[in-house]
Amino acid sequence: MLTYAIGDIHGCADELDWLIGKIEEHRAGRPRKLVFLGDYIDRGPDSAKVVATLRQLQIAEPDRVTCLRGNHEQMMIDAVRTGNDHLCQHWLMNGGEATLDSFEGAMLDEMDRETLAWISRLPLTAEDAQRYFVHAGFDSTRPAPQDDPKTCLWIREPFLDADHDFGKHVVHGHTPLMSGEPDVRRFRTNLDTGCVFGGWLTAGVFTDDQARAVEFLQVQ
Repeated sequence: MLTYAIGDIHGCADELDWLIGKIEEHRAGRPRKLVFLGDYIDRGPDSAKVVATLRQLQIAEPDRVTCLRGNHEQMMIDAVRTGNDHLCQHWLMNGGEATLDSFEGAMLDEMDRETLAWISRLPLTAEDAQRYFVHAGFDSTRPAPQDDPKTCLWIREPFLDADHDFGKHVVHGHTPLMSGEPDVRRFRTNLDTGCVFGGWLTAGVFTDDQARAVEFLQVQ
């Protein structure tokens, strides 16, 4: 079984399509799972298409496709559900306007309810025998996996510098790497290689035999 973990997409629908094609070519008929690490929307040109693609993949293979929640999905949910002006402005200033444009300019209270329901159900974490998958990271003072949205969706430090051993390798995104190269540490791997900022969209290729990725697939 191959597991492909995909970093932050941020509305880059064409790059997502290319990467999925590259994954299918790479697996060459072998069984595979897909784990998307969150931040599917905002900033990029076509968040609506990204969401539609992920939903279609999950419907077709519910046991083989996992989509995690990112902080940008959480910002959108908070803005839409509460209608709070501060939360709405916070989302819009962080790329939400591009998302609304991709949904053909729908107002917050008119967005596709099925899309919002799908995003609301996205889990914070996933795991397999070797790894934990999470959008941003974990609190090193507590055992993993964790269910605190503030931590799982937003944490950077001290998680990034500590490189703490949680018992399994942690695969995450959230913090863009402007070098375009994944950050591979002893106990964690960051796959956000800044696609929406002109970098790369990256998939880490994982096997059952070892915790860290055996290789990386990238498109730009």
